[in-house]
Amino acid sequence: MAENPKKGNQLNIELPEDIAQGVYSNLAIITHSSSEFVVDFVRIMPGVPKAKVKSRVVLTPEHAKRLLLALQDNVKKYESMHGPIRHTDKPGGPVIPMNFGGPTAEA
Repeated sequence: MAENPKKGNQLNIELPEDIAQGVYSNLAIITHSSSEFVVDFVRIMPGVPKAKVKSRVVLTPEHAKRLLLALQDNVKKYESMHGPIRHTDKPGGPVIPMNFGGPTAEA
């Protein structure tokens, strides 16, 4: 019988209770350098002029690319089950100052 090559490569991932609760975010600010991508997850509330970063994730460029591909795959799967996700931003969308000293993109 052939052995399953993945069997020895299994990873045991622990999810602590406080992390399992998750953090709500309705804005992601993405910056990058030559060696890393930084994704800041922010919660913006209506009528509140100040917002705080609720979580920051730092990724290597390779992991950022893997995350992009995994998100694309999961969005396709979601839309095949639930229909297209509406994109509600109008052309020119909301203007939110996001210049934190580096290349910036909004997701």
